[in-house]
Amino acid sequence: MIWRLVLMTLLFCAPLAAQDTPRRPIVVASHPLASEAGLAILRQGGSALDAAIAIQAVLTLVEPQSSGIGGGAFLLHHDGARGVTLAWDGRETAPAAARGDLFMANGQPMAFGAAVVGGRSVGVPGVMRMLEEAYRQHGRLPWGQLFQPAITLADQGFSVSNRLSQAIALSATALRRDQGLAALYLQPDGSALPAGATLRNPALAATLRALAEQGADALHRGPIAADIARVVRAHPNAGLMTADDLAGYQPLRAPALCRPYRAWRVCVPPPPSGGLAVLQILGLLEHTQIGVLNPTGPEAAMLLGDAGRLAFADRNRYLADPADLPVPVAGLLDPNYLLLRAQGLNPLRAINDPRPGNPRFGEPRGSQPTQPEGGTAHLSVLDEQGNAVSMTTTVEGNFGAHIGVGGFVLNNELTDFSFRPEIDGLPVANRVAGGKRPRSSMSPAMVFDPQGRLVAITGSPGGSRIIGYVAQSLVALLDWGMEPAAAAALPHVGPANNGVELEESTAAARLAPVLQERGLPVAITAMPSGLNMIRVSPSATIGGADPRREGSVAAD
Repeated sequence: MIWRLVLMTLLFCAPLAAQDTPRRPIVVASHPLASEAGLAILRQGGSALDAAIAIQAVLTLVEPQSSGIGGGAFLLHHDGARGVTLAWDGRETAPAAARGDLFMANGQPMAFGAAVVGGRSVGVPGVMRMLEEAYRQHGRLPWGQLFQPAITLADQGFSVSNRLSQAIALSATALRRDQGLAALYLQPDGSALPAGATLRNPALAATLRALAEQGADALHRGPIAADIARVVRAHPNAGLMTADDLAGYQPLRAPALCRPYRAWRVCVPPPPSGGLAVLQILGLLEHTQIGVLNPTGPEAAMLLGDAGRLAFADRNRYLADPADLPVPVAGLLDPNYLLLRAQGLNPLRAINDPRPGNPRFGEPRGSQPTQPEGGTAHLSVLDEQGNAVSMTTTVEGNFGAHIGVGGFVLNNELTDFSFRPEIDGLPVANRVAGGKRPRSSMSPAMVFDPQGRLVAITGSPGGSRIIGYVAQSLVALLDWGMEPAAAAALPHVGPANNGVELEESTAAARLAPVLQERGLPVAITAMPSGLNMIRVSPSATIGGADPRREGSVAAD
């Protein structure tokens, strides 16, 4: 028992060897304009963290349906000189006045759509406080300089992409109810801005100038903060956020959560991020021969699917904000526990009904029912000093809560909590509570070789599918030896709680009959991931962007 605890401590906390320098600066982000802004900052002598700040500011403008300064994020930072990898938690929090029944009405959970739109679903934004705190340790250029690319674009305008136009059309009805967002994204007749239209956002430019001059206080104190609290509380579907909630927000910093996978070491942020489930999937697959299997064949799909189903069963029972209820991290990652769980993996026969396990330190909990999750963007950055960032950022659903302030969208992150606070008389770990962070699927990841050198950065948007996307990308990189572009484009097979999803119109979808014959419950669906990946080796640094979205690689 003692040696296991010592081993887990070393896995979580030990620093990594320093990275060889210099490195080829490279950015892979969710939109070409964001990638260009990040690379421009690196060319000016900025650090990977500096570039991440510039990218986030631009994404607020060009991909408002997915992420922005009105939301939250998880970030991994690797210090190339010191060999230290830290996790930064900028996850939104529930207002102090929130209680477990926030999304209950007459003893029943609210309809999801009714809960999303309006102030009720808005969590206290955390991404800019997180980036500001991380900048104090890892930034290099003047803070205000990092916002200039986004300010220029907001003033001058940019061309609306097909994806943004489609996202606006999807939420047009809700956007019409918010005067500021309607003016930005809808035409006079109420229809979506078409692809190719020029979109200017002077209100966001003013907000970004305030951030450049005042730091994150511009969002958490003063007039903009007062406007956020006002619109949240004044909405017909009113929320509970106050100016004190905004002023009191604190990001968290911790050692990255790391675990060996074969010859490598994989690091993710600790809970409430989705990274723990990714590590569980890898820990289960480690007891299989998936590396010798055809990446698009039925045997690999069976193993990916069932490993994901087991991890999701544990996630729904145990995963939440550990500051509210204990999360048995060490028990869920215990090698003996994962070995026991992996005994059910069989490429020829599916597990009948994956149930939560009984890890050490696990307390009785009710398993959270399935709820929709959406939104997010991802960025991966490497600077010439070997510093790296993997950051997944979100406003949750398409255009978040569909209300805005200062030219940006407010998140609907509180709908990531369980609507039911109890199941069968047992507390749900991810229930609502004042000041609590909702459980997340965001799983930015980094991989290191046996000498502690950085070899890969990955992450994806995609709601609850993020966990499967990231796990599959790591198997593709590490077991199947794929380059980032091929790994990102691989047809998806991923967990959907007790079932498995297969990506429509791909080789994965054609596996459905054989997988069903082997007992795997499958559904064929669109799986629009957005994996943005970097592979690092002594001879080359290569980026890959998911072809399903607008991501792009920018490098010198």
